[in-house]
Formats: sequence, C-alpha cells, structure tokens
Amino acid sequence: MSYKSRGGAEPSSRSVITRKWALLLCISSFCAGVFFTSRMWVVPETKGLTRTTGFEDEKLKLVSDGCDPTLKELKREPKDILGEVSKTHFAIQTLDKTISNLEMELSAARAAQESILNGSPISEDLKVTESPKKRRYLMVIGVNTAFSSRKRRDSVRATWMPQGEKRKRLEEEKGIVARFVIGHSATSGGILDRAVKAEDLKHGDILRLDHVEGYLELSAKTKIYFATAVSLWDADFYIKVDDDVHVNIATLGTTLARHRSKPRVYIGCMKSGPVLAQKGVRYHEPEYWKFGEEGNKYFRHATGQLYAISKDLATYVSINQHMLHKYANEDVSLGAWFIGLDVEHIDDRRLCCGTPPDCEWKAQAGNVCVASFDWTCSGICKSSERIKEVHRRCGEGENALWSSVF
Repeated sequence: MSYKSRGGAEPSSRSVITRKWALLLCISSFCAGVFFTSRMWVVPETKGLTRTTGFEDEKLKLVSDGCDPTLKELKREPKDILGEVSKTHFAIQTLDKTISNLEMELSAARAAQESILNGSPISEDLKVTESPKKRRYLMVIGVNTAFSSRKRRDSVRATWMPQGEKRKRLEEEKGIVARFVIGHSATSGGILDRAVKAEDLKHGDILRLDHVEGYLELSAKTKIYFATAVSLWDADFYIKVDDDVHVNIATLGTTLARHRSKPRVYIGCMKSGPVLAQKGVRYHEPEYWKFGEEGNKYFRHATGQLYAISKDLATYVSINQHMLHKYANEDVSLGAWFIGLDVEHIDDRRLCCGTPPDCEWKAQAGNVCVASFDWTCSGICKSSERIKEVHRRCGEGENALWSSVF
C-alpha cells in the first residue's frame, strides 16, 4: 500500500514543478524579446517628411532674405508695373522698326538680284543702298510720266519742281526727293529710251524702272515704282503724282508731317466711283463681276492724280508685289492692296482742288491747295500750256518751300 501511495504521489509532484518552470521560462523569454526588440529596431524616417522639412526651411530662408517671388509680386508698386509695360512697349517698337529695316534691305537685295538676272545694269541710285547707313527723308515724290510727255515734264520743271542745285538743296535741307518715273520701251535701247537717257543726263531727275511702258500697265508700274523707291530712299512717305497736276511741295510736306507718327496711312482724295462693266468706255473694268451686282461701286480708294502712302505700306507693296492683284485702273489696284490691312484712310480734299478760280479762291482764304487739276481731264487740261498760269495764281511761292520746317 505504502509503495503504491508513494508511487502515485511522485509523478504528480514532478508534473507540477515542470509546468511552473515552463511558464516562468516563457514569460522571461517574452520580456527579453520585447526589451531587445525596442532597443534594436529604429523606425526609419519618411522621405516625404524630410523633403517637406527641407522645402520649408528653404522657403523660410527666402522669406527672411526678401526673395520670395510671391511676396515680390505683392510688393510691386503701380509705378514699377507701368515702368515694365513702358519698357515692353519700347522693345516691341524697336523690334518692329528692326523688322521693317530688314524687310527694306531684303526688297533692295531682290531688286538688285532681279536687275542682274534680267541683264540690266544696277543703277547708280541702287548702289547707294550699299552704304552702311541711309539718310532718312521726309518724302519721295514720283511723277508718273510717259515717253510722249516731254513737254509736260519741261512744264513741271519750269513751275513747281526745283532744278539743278535747288533740287539737291531740296533733298539735303528738306529731305524731299522728286523724280520723274518712267520705264522702258518695248524695244529696249530704241530711240525712245535713248531720248529719255539723254534727257536724264541733262537734268538728272528721272528714275528709270524695270518696266515696259503702256497705259494698261499702270498698276504694274505703280507696284514697281513703290518697290524701287523704297529700296533707294528711306523715307516717311512715298507719293505718286501725275505729270499734268500742279503741286505745292511745301504744303504737301506740311500736310504729311502731321501724320508722321502713324505707321500705316493712305492719304488722298477718297472716292467710290461706279464699276464700269460696259466694254469700250473709259475706265472699263474687265473684272467687274468681282465687285458684286452690275451697277455697284468700288470700295473707297484715293483718286489716282495724287496719293501718298507711309513707309510700312510701301515696304508691304515691295515685298508682296509678285502676288498683289492688278486691276485695270491703278488707283483701284492700290486701294485693293490695302483693303484687308490695318490701314488708316485719310481723306484730304486739298489734294484734289480744281484749277483757277477754285484753287485761287482757296489760297486767298488762307487754305492753300496741295494739288490742282481739272476733273474733266483727270489732270490739267492742256497742262503743258496752262500749268504756268495755275502756278502763278495758285502757287504757294518759292519762299514758302525754303522757309518751311517739317
């Protein structure tokens, strides 16, 4: 009995002891694991947190140094903003002027190249463009003339266009260039061309164009004139006038000088005549159908006896001359070239006065005319005979030209 009691109690005691030690060992292991884990495991810093902190530090530094761009915008005063706008406007104007000069040089190079390709010698006037700096003129007056108009040219020379040393003085002191404008005959180098060449050698006031003369070619001649003139002379204005019109140069210069600050101006006596569809009549328009129904009128354009355009417009014609459409009438063609542009049309009726007594009465009233002619003849009727009378009664006087300041 005793043996069995002992035998049964001994295993029970061993089991109890073993469980206690096992529990104690587990708790000890857990505590040790927690202790060592907290000492050895370092939580890594978040990259985004580090970047944000660095950005904030940099921003604080910028603010402390007064370099924060947002604060600069807030601190700008109205005067500073106006100053920046003014500088930007000046820079745009300078760039526009540079582009205009480059376009002018390009047109001059084209004119020289075309002259060489056509086998024509480069004129002395064109060689002037080789100089590094060109003189600025107020205006270039191109007097449209023909081979058969020698008497008209002589009558103009005897009245309103200065000759010899006075013409040179006009260019040097007043910045005004005046030339008769004529092309070549269908037979190059023929008797007509030789006669004009001899006339030019005598007077030195003729500008020859690379153009074959013909009444139906006036639109083409106008394009070539402006392209040639803008390549030869750097001027504020370019004028076309017929050789049977009387002109007061000083009054013309004073009139144009008022518009010097405007970039694109088209000045003349604006009209809107009927589109003539009937064949055989004067000023017939073969392309009448382009202007709408029969009986319609043209758009506003300057009458062809005298008109002026600013340098930008003359340069535009020069650059785009190969794709500008030519209508039958040159004044209509010129108006068409500007119809889609941002151009200021200036209607000045002093550019189309009548002959005496009209221009005489206006002169006596202190309103001297720029140009005088007869509407019935589209110029002064029998101009070679009558222009001296018009000059005597309606002229501004020679002193007016030399005393004028433009």
